Amino acid sequence: MLDNIPVLDAVAHAYNFDPSNYRVAHDARIIAELSYFMVRNPPDKRYSLPAEVYLQDWSPEDLANLLFKESATDFAIMHPLPISAFADGLVSIEKAAEAVKKWPNRFLGAYAAIDPLLGAKALDDLERQASLLKPLGVKLYPNSWAKGHIELWRMDDPKVAYPVYEKALKLGIKHVAVHKAVPIGPVPVADSYNPSDIESAAAAFPQITFEIVHGGLAFLDETAWLLSRFENIYVNMEIQNIILERRPRAFAQILLGLARIGGSRMFNRLFWGSGTTLYHPRPSLEAFLNFEFPEDLLEDAGLFAPIKQITIDDKRKILGGNYARVHNLDLAPATKAIVNDQFSRKEGSPMPEPYSTIAAAKTVTEWRTAHA
Repeated sequence: MLDNIPVLDAVAHAYNFDPSNYRVAHDARIIAELSYFMVRNPPDKRYSLPAEVYLQDWSPEDLANLLFKESATDFAIMHPLPISAFADGLVSIEKAAEAVKKWPNRFLGAYAAIDPLLGAKALDDLERQASLLKPLGVKLYPNSWAKGHIELWRMDDPKVAYPVYEKALKLGIKHVAVHKAVPIGPVPVADSYNPSDIESAAAAFPQITFEIVHGGLAFLDETAWLLSRFENIYVNMEIQNIILERRPRAFAQILLGLARIGGSRMFNRLFWGSGTTLYHPRPSLEAFLNFEFPEDLLEDAGLFAPIKQITIDDKRKILGGNYARVHNLDLAPATKAIVNDQFSRKEGSPMPEPYSTIAAAKTVTEWRTAHA
């Protein structure tokens, strides 16, 4: 726990950045290198990694250790990925199944991951994953390399997207997450990364909750208007966590921008997400506990009404309460279930050093010594 707040990380990945996993080699390489570039120079050098460690095939065990041994994260949701520039989608379905099977008290669920441009095959994949994972949601990306080149699609496409929602509902899945705002490598953004295409889907499928992953990193006004108008739209804060650690004022501007139309109640629509193994989960989590909006930003925040200073109750909701409410997860018994498990620390014992519990810990130590 973080200051007696249960922490549920709404998006965790065990990436496979190894070059042997590149399917569309040029684009996959750029995606991997952009990911490393984004996190390679942290303020605290203990959280830096050599490229050869970062650009590896991360195991579910490494992911679990980073989250639950090396940070105050209590629970996580595993996201496999359908990025077809990589042979296994970048995070395989098998890794998600392994995580929820080995550590069900920690990984409280996983998402299914499909590529809607695969048509009938995507629906068959969804049915298979529904049986394997009992998923809490479906994870989608706005572009595809399924045919060996980049293609875009929209969330409001009645021929491409709506059959996915209909199939999900038939399988009892009522939550759809979609990557937005942040281009995945050398792809045309067009309007597929703009979340405005969710509004027609949210209106047509009110029984589904839609999760905008990376919401607010671009198209901030569009996202704020969506949140204010549709009660079934939420934002996952993955990558915002990295901005918080490095540019807290910019992070404050994003959060205030998301609440600009609907006010402070929009904090009830935010899910904490670290994206580990994209970056280490600890520094941003600790930064969020101490975070406050700069008072000068609050003076002009809010289009229709003032926005109040963020409270510990707001943080409690963002760090897990909002996600648990949407997915009917009871964190009280879940918290009791992890007492004295393999990831627990004795009271007063220090947290392990960053990346000291992963398989490549020795390589990391040697690299740090050489670059001290």
